[in-house]
Amino acid sequence: MTALFNALMARPIFFVATVVAALALLPVAVWLDLRHLSDTALGDQARSLDLMISDIRNYYAKNIVSRVNAAGGKAVPVHNYEDVDGGIPIPATLSLELGEVIGGRGENMKYRFVSDFPFKSRKPHDLDEFERSALKTFRAAGAEKPVIVRTAGSIFNRNVRLAAPVLMGESCVGCHNTHPESPKRDWAVGDVRGIQEVEIAQPIADNIFSFKYLLTYFAGAGLFGVAFASMQWRQARVFRRMNTDLEEANSFLAAVSMKISKYLSPQVYRSIFSGERDVVISTERKKLTVFFSDIKDFTVTSERLQPEELTQLLNEYFTEMSKIAQEHGATVDKFIGDAILAFFGDPETKGPKEDAQACVRMAVAMQRRMAELNDTWRQRGIEKPFQTRMGINTGYCNVGNFGSEDRMDYTIIGAEANLAARLESIAEPGGIVLSYETYALVSDIVRARPLEAISLKGISRQVVPYVVEAVPDERAEENGDVINEFTEGARIFLDMGQVSERERARLAAVLKQAMERLQAAGQPGR
Repeated sequence: MTALFNALMARPIFFVATVVAALALLPVAVWLDLRHLSDTALGDQARSLDLMISDIRNYYAKNIVSRVNAAGGKAVPVHNYEDVDGGIPIPATLSLELGEVIGGRGENMKYRFVSDFPFKSRKPHDLDEFERSALKTFRAAGAEKPVIVRTAGSIFNRNVRLAAPVLMGESCVGCHNTHPESPKRDWAVGDVRGIQEVEIAQPIADNIFSFKYLLTYFAGAGLFGVAFASMQWRQARVFRRMNTDLEEANSFLAAVSMKISKYLSPQVYRSIFSGERDVVISTERKKLTVFFSDIKDFTVTSERLQPEELTQLLNEYFTEMSKIAQEHGATVDKFIGDAILAFFGDPETKGPKEDAQACVRMAVAMQRRMAELNDTWRQRGIEKPFQTRMGINTGYCNVGNFGSEDRMDYTIIGAEANLAARLESIAEPGGIVLSYETYALVSDIVRARPLEAISLKGISRQVVPYVVEAVPDERAEENGDVINEFTEGARIFLDMGQVSERERARLAAVLKQAMERLQAAGQPGR
């Protein structure tokens, strides 16, 4: 059976044809059973009627024809016809004796004539509740006395009892009112003498196999359903096991992908796992804005710190800078020692101008965050925290996957990337230096001053660097709430909105002392 189901499931058109054929066979099975049941019922009724007519014919030949012939053709209708020569039964006696003849066979059909006023020579009739109720109802009714039908039985047998009134006619009234054995002498035409009862029984259990075609159909459908349910149950178990395996595999892959994401920039990670980028060796030439930064005198600073402390500071520095880079949409290429290489323009870009402006805003945000981190690190006992220098350049670079078939790296190469590193090297601690190409794209959002043209190693042309002095669209600096100045040997960052009233007095004293020392250092002889 399982092989049959697998074959049907493997060819859905055959399965659909089987279901349609099964549905079409249902009305056929019902029609065959109804025809068989009808044939059986008609046959039973014909046999019962044949036996009933035969019994009536025999009764008539024995009790009427033979007695009339024995009396020489003289007939006397009396109730005790057996005791009178030529006597024949009156209608009431005929009904009583026919009921005994028909009911004596024990067939499903019975006939009975009963009355609560029998002749004195007859045995009183035993009336049940249905018969007494019928007599009471008929006698209480008016001119119309409809028959009474009651259906009863159990779930296995049903029977129907029909009671009809037996009414007194003129001849019956004259006879009963003068007959010496009549229990009543005031009969009137239309009075209810008794009831005529017909009872038909139908044993349902005996006919259960009359629905052999339907039972066969249901048995086949049941086997089919059990087999189908069994197969579905087995498939459900297989699917549950597969789902469990898939969930475990998905959980494992999700954990692995989260680990892999730590080694890739968010943009590259999304493009690979969304299917936008194939993991193959391929490059493109695009106009990018390249950002390069490193920590000034990192080697000297690292010699003053313990390895654990240096590692903690460096990881904290990279974490904060990476957050800012992600907020501004930068693709962080790599960390090179203490340096950060990032770029704008691939795999996502908003256009050269927008990419350059986003890069400059990111650099400014990084320098401000560095000022906050330095303050925090000083409070933790770090005497000389990190000071970063940043260089930004815009130009065409090759970007894509470089490496071998077994291992590759998503990065950029080209002279324009090298120029960003050279610009960073001439920046002051805490400063940002732009190339002319970048400055031309961001001149409407920054205030910068040009430096003397310089020649850089690896760059054939002279480069005019631009030092970022301010970002006019930053409202805090425009309103004078933030002071951010830096030069060799000095770094001043003051955010008035973050300084409490008590700290303001202390800082004012420190700044006053610093001014006095600067003025004294500038006097001759000092």
